[in-house]
Amino acid sequence: MNHAYFVTGTDTGIGKTHITCALLHATRRQGLTAVGMKPIAAGVEADGRNDDVTRLLAASSVQPPLEWVNPYCYDPFIAPHIAAQEAGRPIEIAVIDQALARLRTLAEVVWVEGVGGFLVPLDARRDAADLAQTLNLPVVLVVGMRLGCLNHALLTAEAVARRGLTLAGWVANRIDPEMDRFAANLETLQARLSAPLLGVAPHGASPEEIALTLALPFEQFR
Repeated sequence: MNHAYFVTGTDTGIGKTHITCALLHATRRQGLTAVGMKPIAAGVEADGRNDDVTRLLAASSVQPPLEWVNPYCYDPFIAPHIAAQEAGRPIEIAVIDQALARLRTLAEVVWVEGVGGFLVPLDARRDAADLAQTLNLPVVLVVGMRLGCLNHALLTAEAVARRGLTLAGWVANRIDPEMDRFAANLETLQARLSAPLLGVAPHGASPEEIALTLALPFEQFR
């Protein structure tokens, strides 16, 4: 068994890394080896590492070379195409594709976390959707549950379909615990998104706690 999925989100800051870590833990609870990948990251800590990458590695079964997990890391926490331009280090999708191929030899499931939203630019021509399309992976959508999420989620699902990719499932992440009419919004998304709801992540829950309640998109194939 060897699966890989592209995890995207309805926006920046809606908990993609948090949910990707939960997916890693859920996969490992199934007795499968799993590794997280963050092909493009922006923003580093004092130790020179990106916090999202550190968290993904901590939740993974194996510890591959950092350049496989995170081929492109830029210092400032800004849009990736601007960071790449300022650093003079353009993002090459072929390099990411090669790194993913190496990771797939080490683990049964690879969770590839995208950068920003699905259409965030990578350079003057390409965006994160081009990356997902080149990698040719099913997509898992993290929906940050807050006012405006309906439009963001439905537009993202539409963009995924336009690229000829499969929306394998979605996770509702309760980033706003005070969201008005949460249940009604969740019901609307379930009715309109043509993919299964893999789980609802409670506000403040750890990835390990969320993992206990998540369904996994590949379970139907086991």
